[in-house]
Amino acid sequence: MHKPEHVLDIFLQPGEFYFGDRDTRIRTLLGSCVSVTMWHPTRLIGGMCHYMLPYRSAQKTSTRQYKLDGRYAEEAMLMFLQEVVRHDTDPRKYVVKVFGGGDMFPASKKKQGICSPNSSKEEIVACSNVSCKNAAVIHLLARQYGFHIAAEHMGGAGHRNIIFDIWSGHVWMRKPGVRILSQENIADGKN
Repeated sequence: MHKPEHVLDIFLQPGEFYFGDRDTRIRTLLGSCVSVTMWHPTRLIGGMCHYMLPYRSAQKTSTRQYKLDGRYAEEAMLMFLQEVVRHDTDPRKYVVKVFGGGDMFPASKKKQGICSPNSSKEEIVACSNVSCKNAAVIHLLARQYGFHIAAEHMGGAGHRNIIFDIWSGHVWMRKPGVRILSQENIADGKN
């Protein structure tokens, strides 16, 4: 599909969420944070989040009522679910791609993370490595909410630039030291 004549170009800051239509491009810059892109190939709608942490602290969730906050993976996924319901679509029909969770201080002697894509919520919460936690939680939440991750580029060291074109579903990623990756080769793993 060709680029629309008039494109709404959105840049997500950490903690932001955006869901739009075929005339939208969403961009962000990631370090230890994670972005999730979701695209519906027949409706040409989709969105992106840029979360910073897996969960809101128990102390903050004990307040009586709070607004969903895109800084937290769990709440960003609930924001996606709200859009799925609002657009009367099925979560299983979305193409989901995830990026980020980079180690921003690879030279430091900090402890390795203990979580993996198959970790439980308890294991993720217990992990002391933020980038590891952020990368692991999206797999748990995708399974929990019925989304299938079609492609990912997670972990490693350093930052990533992400560009998501909703009109085509293409996601482009640039990472220092790595060639530009397109939707065809993103799932190759940690480059």
